[in-house]
Amino acid sequence: MTRRHLAAVPSLSLALLLALLLLAGCASPGEKQAAAPAGSTITLGFSAWPGWFPWQVAGEQGLFRKNGVDVELKYFDSYTDSLNALATGTIDANSQTLNDTLASVAGGAKQSVVLVNDNSSGNDQIIAGPGISSPAELKGRTVAAEQGTVDHYLLLLALRKAGLTEADVQFRPMPTDAAAAAFVAGQVDAVGVFAPFTTTALKRKGSRAIATSADFPGAIPDHLVVTRDLVSRDPKAVQGLVSAWFDALTWIGEHRPEALQIMAKRAGVSVSDYESYDKGTTIFTLERNRTAFSGELDGRAKEIADFLVSSKLVDRAPPLEGLFAPQFVRAVQP
Repeated sequence: MTRRHLAAVPSLSLALLLALLLLAGCASPGEKQAAAPAGSTITLGFSAWPGWFPWQVAGEQGLFRKNGVDVELKYFDSYTDSLNALATGTIDANSQTLNDTLASVAGGAKQSVVLVNDNSSGNDQIIAGPGISSPAELKGRTVAAEQGTVDHYLLLLALRKAGLTEADVQFRPMPTDAAAAAFVAGQVDAVGVFAPFTTTALKRKGSRAIATSADFPGAIPDHLVVTRDLVSRDPKAVQGLVSAWFDALTWIGEHRPEALQIMAKRAGVSVSDYESYDKGTTIFTLERNRTAFSGELDGRAKEIADFLVSSKLVDRAPPLEGLFAPQFVRAVQP
């Protein structure tokens, strides 16, 4: 199970490239895929991250139907697969990080951010074993993380702050779940993981988080991202998705015990474990969304884009024109 993939070096991931080749192979020469008509079922993808499980609540409580949109929720065990599905048009919408969206756009995908789900404020962590108390002490050590994920990005941020680069550590790329298991088994000295895999990693005796997303406020924002095709052909459906999200947050606030059961079940963890993730995920209210879309996100996107280029995680800076579509959160009735 993976989350929050930053895009494989140098641009689109290998998996995405293969998917694109497969799509091309299935089409006849000159054939163009027809866009689904307005009013059709919208496929919304999400994966393992505390800030995205409210979508499960929206689905189970009929909040999409309430807002006039027919939605098929598609849960991805692999976050990378969800990114590739959106980039290739297999799904219409997906919850993903701004980092990943920028990387996809840099590779040619046409996507728009229409909602801020949350900011990671501690649930992405660099966890080290006994004897390591700071990122500076990672020099010469083995560090595992899923290459191209935001936890790889967090590692690079933490190393840079400590005056180091990836060349100063022995980086071992592996899937997030495998990385957490390898760390617990003592096969690597440190690991970059996100919740709920932080819980797994911290089972190693003497382990501790030496850097988290809380140390880099706003560096890892999460969003509802849709294809620009959907924005143009069915804006009412996009509005329905956005409005359903805020209805879900309201329902969760009014029925918290039941909501926690729904979200913990989807996450595959206990309710108590799920509640422990609350402090590490800052859910954005409607007001906070509107503030973010009033210029804050533009500055954050430029900062992330510059970092992706300087760290050689993408070949070139993504075009930012059309990236943000603020009209949908502005139209939500409080």
